Amino acid sequence: MSGPIADPQTLHPVILPDGTPHEGTVFLAPAVAHHTKFTVGEYTYASAHTAPADWAFHLAPYLYDFSPEALTIGKFCQIADGVTFITASANHRYDGFSSYPFMIFGGSAASMPKAGPDTTIGNDVWIGQGATILPGAQIGNGVIIAAKSVVRGNIPDYAIVGGNPAKILRMRFDEPTIAALLDIAWWNWPIARIQAADAAIVGADLAALRDA
Repeated sequence: MSGPIADPQTLHPVILPDGTPHEGTVFLAPAVAHHTKFTVGEYTYASAHTAPADWAFHLAPYLYDFSPEALTIGKFCQIADGVTFITASANHRYDGFSSYPFMIFGGSAASMPKAGPDTTIGNDVWIGQGATILPGAQIGNGVIIAAKSVVRGNIPDYAIVGGNPAKILRMRFDEPTIAALLDIAWWNWPIARIQAADAAIVGADLAALRDA
């Protein structure tokens, strides 16, 4: 019988057979808690073949504490190695004759771009190896993003997307099932209730999930 799921504030929730923690996998919320513009829901994890010293910088290198935009990731997301969130502070102004950032090198503040949009990732989103999420992306619940994809814009709940730029390859479920899953919102349940129903969740047993 399985034991309880690790506390969501555990930094390294995966324990290797020799009893040591797997440093390349973290529950992301405690790993980025120091960053004022990076918010992550419980049980979302990120993995890296080589564990970085700073997970916030590793995943979102252009998201600064002074950035006007924010990056928000929901609960139970799965973030593979090499994923990068390119947030709006990486942008240059490009509506004029040059996109050169003169202000960085002592020039006029006129070259400073306007504040960009926030980036928001829903719950239970799987982001595949090496994917890039562009500024202002709004990714729905239950989305699967294929490896190496470049994602921008609005991605609807339970879509599978891939490519550069990423396009919807197919929807995971029909519209009534998606509506039911959004209404059930299992990711907001207490963890003991989720664990008791995990066979229904991963087995796509909607009737059992409703009963739970």
